[in-house]
Amino acid sequence: MKLISWNVNGLRAVITKGFQETYKNLDADIMCLQETKMQKEQITNDIEELFKDRNVYWNSAEKKGYSGTVVISKIKPINITYGIGKEKHDKEGRIITVEFNEFYLVNCYTPNSKRELERLDYRMEWEDEIRRYLEELKSNKSVILCGDLNVAHEEIDLKNPSTNHNSAGFTDKERNKMTELLNSGFIDTFRYLYPDKKDIYSWWSYMFHAREKNAGWRIDYFIVSDDLKDKIKDAKIHTEIMGSDHCPVELDINLN
Repeated sequence: MKLISWNVNGLRAVITKGFQETYKNLDADIMCLQETKMQKEQITNDIEELFKDRNVYWNSAEKKGYSGTVVISKIKPINITYGIGKEKHDKEGRIITVEFNEFYLVNCYTPNSKRELERLDYRMEWEDEIRRYLEELKSNKSVILCGDLNVAHEEIDLKNPSTNHNSAGFTDKERNKMTELLNSGFIDTFRYLYPDKKDIYSWWSYMFHAREKNAGWRIDYFIVSDDLKDKIKDAKIHTEIMGSDHCPVELDINLN
């Protein structure tokens, strides 16, 4: 099974930058998008046509033009859940959980702590609630978490760790929360397969020609419950794919 996750930084914007061709070429069994920045009623004919043969599930933020997630699946799930059942965390369209016979897939767009870390306290609450939510799912069946998790876990996961220490996405608190999640029975699939692979990132600032210089961060993940460890076939980061400030990440996994 081929799974793709991509923060598109505005679905309507990326549609004008070759998304249709990329979508068809990737040909994922399930594609999870984050930061769609649109309401369901804003779906255009070209988007509707593109996804017409798929099962499509949208979760939009109450605030227009902000956040939002979508799951596009060849396989019909047995259940769909939007949010995590906590009103405080469910207004920004950041979580969709699709349940299949063998596993849960959670599409997640983690809140950014923002400049001056003004949202870091909220982010810490979010991390604890999400971890509890994932642990509860894991008690029932296998779990795959994907999305823009807005944290570079280790120094190898960004170009300039020393100058970015305490920047949003690389604070000790955020990194420790990722460690807590992994220690609770989950695996970072890319780092599991490629523990020493350097200079592979999934996000680059639009400033200072960062992508051109490959001055990036790896903040987009596929994380799986540890019972799936032996079923992971590959984890890829498609740095060659343009259209957003993020690139798609991929998980190939044998769930048969």
